Amino acid sequence: MNQIIVYGSEYGTTKRYAEKLSQLSGIDAIGYEDVKTLQNYSRIIYLGGLYAGGVKGLKRTVKLIPPAAKLLLVTVGLADVTDPENIRNIRQSVSKQVPANLLQNTVLFHLRGGIDYSKLSVLHKTMMTLLYNKAKRLPDEKKTAEVRAMIETYNTKVDFVDYNALTPILEQIR
Repeated sequence: MNQIIVYGSEYGTTKRYAEKLSQLSGIDAIGYEDVKTLQNYSRIIYLGGLYAGGVKGLKRTVKLIPPAAKLLLVTVGLADVTDPENIRNIRQSVSKQVPANLLQNTVLFHLRGGIDYSKLSVLHKTMMTLLYNKAKRLPDEKKTAEVRAMIETYNTKVDFVDYNALTPILEQIR
């Protein structure tokens, strides 16, 4: 099976996962911005950072996937990937970016990433401040685990990268 790892990363966490997966699997990795065609691949392994309800670069990449190819999609974000509500939200977001015919044969994985507020762009810092202020005002019973985690980590540096979490993805690839 001819495979490639494609990734969409804004601040580097997803790129770190993609490079490690490439090293462990022997499959080449490339940033989505550098992909011209995917016609020669029967499986595309896409790693994408979660930003503002979408997966970085996914919408552009799926347009290049040949009809017969399989997609293995790995999202990377701050949300706790063991929380069923977070997984539901991620999958709902993915369903808006991947056509139904491709999504039905897509294998999904979710990894935790990280954030360093000191490295955020002005736009992303502003968005996070607005989200934080809105989240703080929510009544406690309306604060999900994801919201509470965002409040606790606001304006700090957190890194949840765990390369051991790549094991099930490697098993799927093989």
